Amino acid sequence: MATSEQITQLRDLGAATVYEAQGAKGALDHGMKPIDPTMRLAGPAFTVDCRPADNLMLHYAVQKAKPGDVLVVDAKGFMEAGPWGDVLTIQAQKVGIAGLVINGCVRDANLIIELGFPVFCRGLSIKGTGKNQPGKINVPITIGDVLIHSGDIIVGDRDGLVVVPKDEVESAVASSLAREDKEAGQRRAIEEGAMTADLLNLTETLKRYGLV
Repeated sequence: MATSEQITQLRDLGAATVYEAQGAKGALDHGMKPIDPTMRLAGPAFTVDCRPADNLMLHYAVQKAKPGDVLVVDAKGFMEAGPWGDVLTIQAQKVGIAGLVINGCVRDANLIIELGFPVFCRGLSIKGTGKNQPGKINVPITIGDVLIHSGDIIVGDRDGLVVVPKDEVESAVASSLAREDKEAGQRRAIEEGAMTADLLNLTETLKRYGLV
């Protein structure tokens, strides 16, 4: 299980760094965007599989999730309903849920942003939902081409979202910190006059294409 320190480290390192550091894997597709790009998110996934245009399972999930969890919901990418809004946001914050990632839409975006609750989704829809269809919690779900298990760590910011498998958290943190140190060195070298082509050993490739 990831420690709170590791989760904070991953959040602060950022989605892009973590994605690259763990071997360019685990990134959700670019259609999953934060409704407020200033928000950062990290925490263990609490997975929810629900039917399109029905949010019964979201009301159930906020009863079962633990403080610090990130609700990761497969709403099948349905774009013509907003199964999450301000009321569920207030409930989730009362529970201590860290944020929401939903393969679908939300509504009441301005109120959610004012409440300071991190939400990543495919879009916004004012249309309502039913509350009739059962679903599942804590089961593997897929968003795009990424398989997500409950307990995997979700890291999100304005760049996007990445999933860290729960048994690879320690190595992901270590690799991300090493990458951050390397890039800090590159930034210092650029300030001192180095060129990115030299730092990344691209000169021979440029010569091969007659660009040098």
